[in-house]
Amino acid sequence: MTDWIRASNPTAPITNEAEATAAARASALAIFLGVLWGIVGIVYLMTAGQAVMEAAVAQAAADAPEMAGLTGMMTQLALGMSVAVVVIQLVLGLVQWTRPNIVIPIIFAILVGFELIKGLMGLLMAGQGSLPEMTATPAWQLWGGLTILVVQLIMHIAGIRGARQLDRLRFEAANG
Repeated sequence: MTDWIRASNPTAPITNEAEATAAARASALAIFLGVLWGIVGIVYLMTAGQAVMEAAVAQAAADAPEMAGLTGMMTQLALGMSVAVVVIQLVLGLVQWTRPNIVIPIIFAILVGFELIKGLMGLLMAGQGSLPEMTATPAWQLWGGLTILVVQLIMHIAGIRGARQLDRLRFEAANG
């Protein structure tokens, strides 16, 4: 366990190929953490979240009658998109685990950074918009998501460092 904690540390020195591979795989672990959190979100959306979403669409339909027929479709679309994102993350996490590279951690670091900024801006903007109170994300999901995003960002940074060092060590071995 301490080896994975050390590998996930973006400031830990990387001196050999095993350490570089472990650090690059930290990004895969971050992706798998995102998959687990995505599954939690899907379960919530299939249970209590579905009722909340349908109530929000129904409230919007009161103001715009053309929205009335979209209630079930919107919920199913959100559920389908959530499942698709989790599956894509799972595939990319497996690719990063089996063939560590620098591209996947960079992409996910950017996406995670964007989501973190978006979540923090949502916190700052809370209560300022005209969104009904029932469409608000539950506090456990909001704070849990932000915490996981911070952990993921740290692990993706470690993954970038590990993949870069792994490439450097392999290049030196091939040309050395």
